[in-house]
Amino acid sequence: MSATPAKQFDPTPPPVVKTIAQRSLIVGVVFGVISIILAIKNADEFYRAYLLGFMAWLGVALGSMAILMIRHLTGGGWGVVIRRILGAAMRTVPLLAVLFIPIIIAVGQHRVYPWAMPLEAIRDAHIREHLGKHSFVTASYLNFSGFLIRAIIYFAIWNLLSFLLSHWSKQTDRAGGPDNTNRFKAVSGPGLILYGFTISFAAIDWVMSLDPSWISTIFGLVILIGEVLSAMCFAVVVERILVKYKPMSEMLTPDFVHDHGKWMLTFIMVWAYFNFSQWLIIWAGNLPAEITYYIRRINGGWGYVGLFVVIFHFAVPFAILLSRPFKRNIYKLVWLAAWLMVMRWVDLFWIIEPNFSKTLNVTVADFVVPIAIGGFWLAYFFRNLGALPLLPVYDPSAVEVLHPGHHHPENA
Repeated sequence: MSATPAKQFDPTPPPVVKTIAQRSLIVGVVFGVISIILAIKNADEFYRAYLLGFMAWLGVALGSMAILMIRHLTGGGWGVVIRRILGAAMRTVPLLAVLFIPIIIAVGQHRVYPWAMPLEAIRDAHIREHLGKHSFVTASYLNFSGFLIRAIIYFAIWNLLSFLLSHWSKQTDRAGGPDNTNRFKAVSGPGLILYGFTISFAAIDWVMSLDPSWISTIFGLVILIGEVLSAMCFAVVVERILVKYKPMSEMLTPDFVHDHGKWMLTFIMVWAYFNFSQWLIIWAGNLPAEITYYIRRINGGWGYVGLFVVIFHFAVPFAILLSRPFKRNIYKLVWLAAWLMVMRWVDLFWIIEPNFSKTLNVTVADFVVPIAIGGFWLAYFFRNLGALPLLPVYDPSAVEVLHPGHHHPENA
């Protein structure tokens, strides 16, 4: 039986959602034009920055889908109150499939990825030697057609999961709609497994293969946990924007904010664990071919970036999130969430950019291009968010939010 919404509760998104979508589109267009100019001046720098920005925003979309599936499996009001935020982010996957085209073009033009270049064009002598010795093995997997086919498979799976979860969720927006709880669970279990496998292989294809001579069995999980952390932080930022307006002001409580803060703390700890595990495995293995990853990232100024990530992506946020009052205050938690989203960019920068420069090198494109992608992504996200009620009021799980005990988190 479907839940009955509380009297006078209006789940319609506030007008500010449309306003932010329009402003985001303007930002995307302006920075997009600047990005095109930068691409004309230096195509290589543009494509590198594009990969950085694409991976950052893809992480928010896929991480949102993963958290949404976790919520369907575990239940809890914490997920109901941000369910439509996560769903709107998840439904940007079709846009991201289109935004992946420049990366395909980069491969076709023999840019960015060493395995896509002629041997004589590869600057790194170590990678050039590795590809020369293992040309058959590398060519059998790292080639243009294989790269494209696997990308199509990844996006097909992500779009299918997004479609099913969204379609069933929309059915709960009308009185007498079906109870799709079991359907959500039936898809979310296998869906999380599929997400884990697909993002792991995508991380290998799109990021790890920037250095074909290096491998890590845990690298996919490093990217995965970064994505769910990005998504939860993004949800906190959006709910803070909306808490000034109804219906979020009636839905969000200190308990829910506290749960979101605990998820952030959990993801930060797991992120640190996966990264430390990768370092420990490579150190224990004591193999020259594996340690090249860290040699690149601790020399030439990159070590300072790595230290910055350790301190401000883990140590400081971890210490702050140990405070229960802090986690219950949306007006404080949002600042840490926004900071962590910046740190996700820094972390991806530290993972991607050292493949192209032995010394620390930050370009204008590294800022402009991700902002351009983000402008278009946010415009589409807020369009999605405004298309559906902020709460599926006829879903049985909505009772946890519509309960009269919930109140505005003014004194959180």
